[in-house]
Amino acid sequence: MRIIERLVEIVSRLRSPEGCPWDREQTHRSLRSALVEECYEVIEAINREDDANLREELGDLLLHVVMHAQMANERGAFRLEDVAMAVCEKLVRRHPHVFAEAKVENVSEVLSQWEQIKRSERGESASHMDNLPSALPALLRAQKVQKRAARVGFDWRSSDGVFEKIREELEELRRAAGDESEREAELGDLLFSVVNLARHLEVDAELALHKATEKFISRFQAMEKSALQAQLPLTAWDAEQLEAAWQKAKHNEQPG
Repeated sequence: MRIIERLVEIVSRLRSPEGCPWDREQTHRSLRSALVEECYEVIEAINREDDANLREELGDLLLHVVMHAQMANERGAFRLEDVAMAVCEKLVRRHPHVFAEAKVENVSEVLSQWEQIKRSERGESASHMDNLPSALPALLRAQKVQKRAARVGFDWRSSDGVFEKIREELEELRRAAGDESEREAELGDLLFSVVNLARHLEVDAELALHKATEKFISRFQAMEKSALQAQLPLTAWDAEQLEAAWQKAKHNEQPG
């Protein structure tokens, strides 16, 4: 705990009149984008299975937590200790099968119990869709919305129904091709249905799209390398040449 206290002391000094001009002028709002960026850098380190980088990025993320707590402390709102105490109380309260006498048999029952406790905290009149940040990435937010709906039984019985819904949404999008606002709405419905399919297939839609994008980048860069070797820019290639280069990149990529 002493090292955390040391971090709090450092941040407090940086924010003091004798500290750093940049740190002193920061606010909760000014650090929003940097906080999101740090979260993505943590995820990148996890994806690469790079423990050294993960340790560093978690440190950067912790710094943001301490900085926000320090700013709150300066205006008398709360301290880092209050943040830690609140999350400790929440973890104990939401895990009665560990810290009390409740019994659960599997992960599904744990999640059901978690939702029931959260709902009792908010009040029975609260919506199941409360507390879903609009700033979440669209795919992630769609997944969370659908999971919450499914927990009360509002869901397809199997993926067959979702496949059919996707076919229906594709046809509606095709019919809406001439109307810009309708195209946007129908495309949104199609994407939402695809996220639903991913959930039924137990695939993380955000991760699946990320991997597909990385695969596209890798193949496109292979095409660019072929263009350099041929001393002919991709912009000068015709459709058949581009397709052939794409197929070659697919064929040559590493499995998996």
